[in-house]
Amino acid sequence: MSLFIEEKLIFELDNPGREGYSLPKNDVPEVKATEVLKGLVREEPIRGLPEVSEVDVVRHFTRLSTYNYAVDYGLYPLGSCTMKYNPKINECVARLEGLAFLHPLQDEKSVQGALEVLYELGESLKKIAGMDGVTLQPAAGAHGEFTGMQLIRAFLQDKGDRRSVVLIPDSAHGTNPASAHFAGYTCEEIKSNPDGCVDIEALKARMKEDVAAIMLTVPNTLGIFEKNIRQICEIVHEKGGQVYIDGANLNAMMMKTRPGDWGADVMHINLHKTFSTPHGGGGPGSGPVVCKKHLVPFLPKPVLVKESGAFRWDCDRPKSIGKIHAFFGNFLVCVRALAYIETLGEEGLKLSTERAVLNANYIRKKLEPVLDLPYKGKTLHEVIFSDKDMPNGITTMDIAKRLIDFGFHPPTVYFPLIVHGAIMIEPTETEPKEELDRFIETVKKVVEEAKTSPELLKEAPHNTYRRRLDEVGAARNPKINYFS
Repeated sequence: MSLFIEEKLIFELDNPGREGYSLPKNDVPEVKATEVLKGLVREEPIRGLPEVSEVDVVRHFTRLSTYNYAVDYGLYPLGSCTMKYNPKINECVARLEGLAFLHPLQDEKSVQGALEVLYELGESLKKIAGMDGVTLQPAAGAHGEFTGMQLIRAFLQDKGDRRSVVLIPDSAHGTNPASAHFAGYTCEEIKSNPDGCVDIEALKARMKEDVAAIMLTVPNTLGIFEKNIRQICEIVHEKGGQVYIDGANLNAMMMKTRPGDWGADVMHINLHKTFSTPHGGGGPGSGPVVCKKHLVPFLPKPVLVKESGAFRWDCDRPKSIGKIHAFFGNFLVCVRALAYIETLGEEGLKLSTERAVLNANYIRKKLEPVLDLPYKGKTLHEVIFSDKDMPNGITTMDIAKRLIDFGFHPPTVYFPLIVHGAIMIEPTETEPKEELDRFIETVKKVVEEAKTSPELLKEAPHNTYRRRLDEVGAARNPKINYFS
């Protein structure tokens, strides 16, 4: 039996006259804000801010924190998201005063240690990806995609090549066409074959001189490795195009294979996925871009270089696409990622990949008898099921909501779009067999309930502070102002 407290909104805790702060005695001359800030001072007081004490605030937000599910609590099987456990040593390193208390405008000579961290991380990412150049500026995956497409555009335009089309598989993540579009390209879809891979004949038919690049996710969002990846690269290169790899998730490839060796020209890497840095709550993220030699001159400036044992920022980059992020990227995320890489080493990274693939295939094998598997080929770090043939009108959403009652965060649902009622599961390498077994048995129980007690699923969740919400309505018509 748990203690249930129906938590009010902070605005509902308002008690006129209560204060949660006290200002120290003023020890500097007073200056009227209106004189200093001119027309920037708010003319009307902020309406409706709650008057609460410190204890009100602390207890309110502490209680709210207990409502959250986090990877420190249990399995977080969001496919494509890679919600792996973040080792606490990474946090300890990121909190070291010599790293955490730096300012980006400090003189280069005073931050040589920090620059070495960035340099070593860049070298590690180049080695893992099989690439020649790197930028750590992009703040997240889609930002990295956009940067990569800008590199391709700059490279082609430098040659006088005005190509206008980017090819994208139908299984791609939605940010791929968005990034290509914002980079100034028109996107065209390439169909998948029955195996879930790029249809080679369809690619050959469309690969003309107007195609700037193809954007590929490898392994793709079905968890399937593009077995014809070398051939795809050759087809694109033969017509003068570039190959962009969405490397957001390298969990299935680290120290096993390298995109640069296949023929890939550029890719981004999500540090907040593969390299175990926090990525809950919207960030901070980090989406470094690595590229082959011919794209290096176009990298965002400044570029970190090592000369005579010292590090400096090189701003003399006449062909650079320019700066794409304030300062140098999300530094402390980079610190965490390097800590992860250095802790594991090459053999540890390889083992991480092997365990990620093993865990996903263990779940696949155990759940195949009870859930539809739309693609029968080999899968790697994640596996896709569907709600096909579920009894009593039970849908993927019903299954997801019911899993919450058993203490699990739901898997990714309804993605990728080419799978009807997709259930996308990625356990990552950090989950022990006991947790996987608990999840598997729970899914089996839920599927059995769908046969015998479908109302339990259709009305789920039952054990949460809030019952089933209208997510679509909330997304399309959000109420973000308490007073409206």
